[in-house]
Amino acid sequence: MKIVLLEDLGVSPEWIEKEAEKLRAMGHTFESYARTTDLDLLKKESEGADVIMLANMPMDASLIEADPNLKFIDVAFTGVDHIPVALAKEKGIAISNASGYANDAVAELAAFMSTDLLRHVSQLEERCRQGGTKAGLRGSLLKGKTVGIVGAGEIGTQTARLLKAFGCRVLGYRRHKITDPVYDAQVDLDTLLKESDIVSLHVPLTDSTRHMIGKEQLALMKPSAILINTARGAAVDEQALVEALNNGQIAGAGIDVFDLEPPLPKDYPLLQAKNMIVTPHIGFDSIESMEKRAEIVFDNLYAFLDGKQNNKIC
Repeated sequence: MKIVLLEDLGVSPEWIEKEAEKLRAMGHTFESYARTTDLDLLKKESEGADVIMLANMPMDASLIEADPNLKFIDVAFTGVDHIPVALAKEKGIAISNASGYANDAVAELAAFMSTDLLRHVSQLEERCRQGGTKAGLRGSLLKGKTVGIVGAGEIGTQTARLLKAFGCRVLGYRRHKITDPVYDAQVDLDTLLKESDIVSLHVPLTDSTRHMIGKEQLALMKPSAILINTARGAAVDEQALVEALNNGQIAGAGIDVFDLEPPLPKDYPLLQAKNMIVTPHIGFDSIESMEKRAEIVFDNLYAFLDGKQNNKIC
């Protein structure tokens, strides 16, 4: 089979070459390319490919239409909202993802953002650099706070475990029954928003989760509450969040994901809001998680070549 990797996986060239040699020894061809937005170049690079591997680079539907040989899309990412899944299903093309590779990385960032906001770490760090003091910015503890996990799957549950270790009460919301004992209760979304001091989002982007946190939902939160989003930018109505922060409707927010993929323009509205900490989509990105991701995506590939399918999306 012809196997094409269309973007860097965040591991060393030597790591990739080792896998390439293994595939060539098995009788397959393997080529890797740097990420590009040039659609004509992408079509040329993937021409005749049986397998396309990529991470979070948006995949234009025309790549599928242009490649009648395509049998498998191996996605080195958890979400697949950047892949034309419906078209792939229609054409009988299998898709697998790299589920689980960044559970710890995302959970740690969500916990860190919670601590940062409660203790005003980023604000006080800037004050300290400018010769200021802590005057007027006394923080509070994680211990004793109620945390609401919206999307109590693997990442959400790992976040719950970390915050539980700090002495938090943990509420969970998801469509299916929650069985992990780390949760003190499973509740509906409105109850979670009303009772939580920290609301942390861990949902995929679907039609049902797009703008699931909007003006009405933000109005249910405590004025002292904070919102953490390390999931998908569009799960939150950004304009509603800007208004809630600037009007003091909620106390703060930690945002790692946006409607746009960073870099963001300097006048991006969310960057101008009060009591915000922002990071440029780093939740998944650690040395350890990149290595784990590469292992998962190549395991997916070898399983497919053996007539099986791991981490099946379709």
